[in-house]
Amino acid sequence: MFGAFGAHALRGRLDENALSIWRTAVDFQFWHALALLAIAGFTPSDDRHWSRACGIMIAGTLVFCASLYALALGAPSWIGVVTPLGGVLLVTGWVVAGVAFWCSASSK
Repeated sequence: MFGAFGAHALRGRLDENALSIWRTAVDFQFWHALALLAIAGFTPSDDRHWSRACGIMIAGTLVFCASLYALALGAPSWIGVVTPLGGVLLVTGWVVAGVAFWCSASSK
């Protein structure tokens, strides 16, 4: 939905740099939503490592993508200092997911 909005409603209203920022946010949101769906579909819901990984990924996706969407729409540039925090949360979520995978694989 955000991708279509950017491609159609924002084209001509935003410059190429802003549209590129918008596309980056859409890409990251899509891939992390897909990862979250995969985790939710293939892992036990009572596993605390997987739950923690999902929570961290959700927070990272929200912070990272929301700050990029805001920047693309003309928010003050200081909003950009929040974006790396979202990136760190995303990386942390992937690391925790890796630990969860390792723990679940080694317990079998």
